[in-house]
Amino acid sequence: MTVAEMEDFLEREFPQIHEGGRIYHVEEIEYGRAVVRLETDDRHLRPGGTISGPTMMALADLSAYVVILAALGPVALAVTTNLNINFLRKPDPSGIHCECRLLKLGKRLAVVEAYVRSRSTEDLVAHATATYAIPPEAGG
Repeated sequence: MTVAEMEDFLEREFPQIHEGGRIYHVEEIEYGRAVVRLETDDRHLRPGGTISGPTMMALADLSAYVVILAALGPVALAVTTNLNINFLRKPDPSGIHCECRLLKLGKRLAVVEAYVRSRSTEDLVAHATATYAIPPEAGG
């Protein structure tokens, strides 16, 4: 899938991610790799002026979904079965982006590694791994 096809798919299948305004942007897609950017605002901040953990988790999860769909095609029913995240340092509120890499794409499961970085410094702020279940009709 191209960036435009992915953006169209997300808009059609998951319009709720843009509730309150478009904040997620698919920036790059190639087989086995994707980058998704999050434009943060006050709803993503926690006390102390940093981006909240749930916000970083949501970005990692969405980015994992994007890299898997880029390999499989538009499979709306691929679902997260596990997400493990380590928060490494405090991100500044300027925004974050996530680069995901597909580690394994099997018939029933896909495994992804995610790197969440601050936009202003490129510091790694979180590292995640995710496993997705692939519906039988998509996995072959």
